Amino acid sequence: MKIRNWKNPIVWLVMLLVSGCVEPYFPEVLESPSSFLVVNGFLNANGRTTIQLLRTQNLNDTGTPPAEENATVVVESETGERYGLHETGYGTYVHPNLQLNIGAKYRLYIRTRTGSEYASDYVEVKPSPPIENVHWKAEGGEVKVYVNSQDPNNNTHYYKWEYEQTWQFRTAFHSILIYDKGQVRFREPSDDPIYVCWKSENSTRVEIGSSVKLNEDRISDYRLFSIPFDSEKISMKNSILVKQYALTREAYEYLEMLKKNTESIGTLFDPLPSQLTSNIRSLSNPEETVIGYITATTMETKRIFIDSRDLPRDWRLYYPTCEIDTVLISSGMVHERFTGGYLVPVDEIYGNGPGPIGYTFGTRPCVDCTTQGTNVKPAFWE
Repeated sequence: MKIRNWKNPIVWLVMLLVSGCVEPYFPEVLESPSSFLVVNGFLNANGRTTIQLLRTQNLNDTGTPPAEENATVVVESETGERYGLHETGYGTYVHPNLQLNIGAKYRLYIRTRTGSEYASDYVEVKPSPPIENVHWKAEGGEVKVYVNSQDPNNNTHYYKWEYEQTWQFRTAFHSILIYDKGQVRFREPSDDPIYVCWKSENSTRVEIGSSVKLNEDRISDYRLFSIPFDSEKISMKNSILVKQYALTREAYEYLEMLKKNTESIGTLFDPLPSQLTSNIRSLSNPEETVIGYITATTMETKRIFIDSRDLPRDWRLYYPTCEIDTVLISSGMVHERFTGGYLVPVDEIYGNGPGPIGYTFGTRPCVDCTTQGTNVKPAFWE
């Protein structure tokens, strides 16, 4: 995560007005010596909890944010229970199945490999109501995905959503041949399928909603995201798993500010950057800045599928396009073409005789879907 609060639109306006000056202006924050701890995640009271620890970078750093590795990460209750998380790589710490008590209070404790200690405030576990439904509409050249939720007990008011997309896709060419041990042969059922695969993607934007100003605790038709009609994601079938969490007012306000700071800065009419108020503190240095906000909630989920056959017939859906080439057996170039695996045979070419005279072929990304996804069908696929 990179600190971007110096990108004040007023500053940019001033820079434009004085652009005739000889000496350029470089904000000092570009070379800030500080590296703040960033805590991503929440305490899932009824399942897998994932916490990621990263460090901030300067704006001119082009690499990935450095991970806080080899830390001790523990969930602690007010009554003394402790649940350790194990590290899985790149500053990610996981507990496979936390079972926290509704109404009880818990905090996150962190001790880095250098001995620095951090802890969140104790936060109460807030249950999430079930998702009422997830649905989609095809309009304006897009598939728009919506979520509806309601708490009949009128206790939630603040909601957060995340989602996972998994989509089925195909390559440009369907190969019935394989180059194996120096020979071109027909593919057999025991060979790995390479024509149809699946890709997955997690949401990255902050998606939150509030019913505080409404007459009932209900969120109606909150639009999570849209998919353009010509996207590969809806070329065959798309599965969307929506995850819902209940928030406290304080957590909602933190995420609302985070959303404004990360998504709305750019014009004079957008809100100005604001300081985020974290509920995570450094126990070693009270003056140290920590970025993140810990909440504890149950997670509710609902999955839907979007089938390309249900989309408007006049939409020209995505289909991969690639160039296909040929090689004649008489040229003596078959072995040279296919050795190394970058070029893949697709089909046979016949002349007047009974046997093939050559083969069509394409580059591996145009023929082998496993270069872009997985050919293992997800367990939830229908």
